[in-house]
Amino acid sequence: MHDSLSAQVAPHLPLLAALRETRNVTRAAELLGVPQPTVSRRLAALADALGAPLTVPAGRGIRLTRAAELLAEAAERGLAALDTGVRLAREEVSPESGHVVLGFLHLLGRSLVPSLLRGYRARYPGVRFTLVQGSRQDMVDRLAAGELDLALVAPLPDVPALACAGLVDEEILLSVPAGHRLAGRREVRVAELADEEFVLLEQGYGVRTLTDELCAAAGFTPRIAFEGQESDTVRGLVAAGLGVALLPRFGPGTPAGVAEVPLSPPPFRTIGLVWRAEEPMTPAVTGFRDHVLATAKS
Repeated sequence: MHDSLSAQVAPHLPLLAALRETRNVTRAAELLGVPQPTVSRRLAALADALGAPLTVPAGRGIRLTRAAELLAEAAERGLAALDTGVRLAREEVSPESGHVVLGFLHLLGRSLVPSLLRGYRARYPGVRFTLVQGSRQDMVDRLAAGELDLALVAPLPDVPALACAGLVDEEILLSVPAGHRLAGRREVRVAELADEEFVLLEQGYGVRTLTDELCAAAGFTPRIAFEGQESDTVRGLVAAGLGVALLPRFGPGTPAGVAEVPLSPPPFRTIGLVWRAEEPMTPAVTGFRDHVLATAKS
């Protein structure tokens, strides 16, 4: 019985969604591009199949019954899933006009991401990108949840459902105010920073995790003066003399008011590309992933 009713309802999912949006038979008919009597007949047929009315008069419009609301809500979810399927099918047929949702750390937006996008768009100008920035943990969580197609993060996650490939190892340096006592040193041991106040990225950022681990290995917990969400903000606070920070090299050049000093031994973080391991990719996503991996090898 349920299967029979589902088969009768399925062709009318757009009608149910339109009625839920407009609350008016005439406007729903206009939205669907069909005559109003056609909408009325379809509503009557659905009501007969369900065994209960779908609408009741409400002023100049209509109000959906509780049963109709449930069906309309399911219709909207079904149409959204169908839209996703249509998009995937189109991209499968035409990979050169696909869509890639790419997540990445804020700092990588300065040079790495623009460079990768420029190289790929030169070959496939029809591919669209949605760019999402955030902390490492946010990117990993959103990738696992299916909100992103690919993510550029550091360090690489150890999550069974995710596959990853390292692209480049990036050195972490000590950033201090230009007039700081350590600004002119050739190198600094992390243990020498035990009495310093730190400007840190918030929990969830890869550099924050690395900083905490390096300080713990040196036998102390960093004294936190400020926490931020972007490395440029952290550098600005360092330049203002409000603390020191462990950050990747600014490049090109050195930020105003900040001295970058190598650490001994030098720590590195691996920047890599991450994707869902067992889930099929559209050709556009596969193409960009392969482009990134090939670029890293060249």
